[in-house]
Amino acid sequence: MTENNHSHFHLFFVLTEIPGLEQKHYWMAFPLGTIYVIALFGNGVIIPTIKSELSFHMPMYYFLCMLALADMGLALCTLPSMLGIFWFNYKSITFAACLVQMYFIHTFSAIESGILVAMAFDRVVAIWNPLRYSTILTNGVVCRTGAVILTRAVCVVFPVPFLIKRLPFYGSNILSHSFCLHQDVMRLACASTHVNSLYGLIAVIFTKGSDSLSILLSYVFILRTVMAITSGEGRLKTLNTCVSHICAVLIFYVPLIGVSVMHCFGKHLSPLTHDLMANAYLIVPPVLNPLVYTVKTKEIRRKLIQIFVQTKITADG
Repeated sequence: MTENNHSHFHLFFVLTEIPGLEQKHYWMAFPLGTIYVIALFGNGVIIPTIKSELSFHMPMYYFLCMLALADMGLALCTLPSMLGIFWFNYKSITFAACLVQMYFIHTFSAIESGILVAMAFDRVVAIWNPLRYSTILTNGVVCRTGAVILTRAVCVVFPVPFLIKRLPFYGSNILSHSFCLHQDVMRLACASTHVNSLYGLIAVIFTKGSDSLSILLSYVFILRTVMAITSGEGRLKTLNTCVSHICAVLIFYVPLIGVSVMHCFGKHLSPLTHDLMANAYLIVPPVLNPLVYTVKTKEIRRKLIQIFVQTKITADG
């Protein structure tokens, strides 16, 4: 055990650029930096906007604020290693730093999945019993829900770095992506990884699996409630309140399902396809979620326009 810990102390991994673009990483630096700026700025604007506007102090917007925080966390997890590669051609990451990055990537991913479930429940209550919406989803319930989501993610992912740390690494140290993921680091180990694989499967079923099923059942219930509305216009108006959330669910789960399917059945696909899908899984939600909610939620869009107009007038004055 001491020898294994000593080997980990000196161990480092080599992060991989996007296959086929190794000679063009300087050209990738600007668009990648722009993507991160959009992600951080978009989510960073939503949070103070909701905080400053009293009309946004509702469960729906509180959950949106949590989603923005999770998206910012997810973006910041991959930001150092990806920009280090494409801006400075720095590809090495120490074993300890890799474990830390791995932990936070999987934790924020689990948090985001849990928040999407909470947002689905919010839509169920708002559509099923709108008159009791504020009495069912009180501030206390929202805070406890957020605490449960955070605790579940932290506890479920907590054993993962320790399961990796017990493994010996004496062979290849080249990872498949520009960041550290559990399954990617695990495959480089020079010992049996059955325990890691089993725990990883249990963790995914307990978080992403149960969450996706809960969201699906929520929308089955929502559709049954909507179909009971006699007015066609009323049905469309009710369903329209769910469009932003449906987009957020698709933005999160489609790349996740794509990554999972390719890991199982896509061995024949090019490394570029695997890498692009893995990057999409981590980068696309933080970039698109604030855009979707800004475009589809007229109250937020109106408030943001008002803020920018006031800023421009102040600057001109």
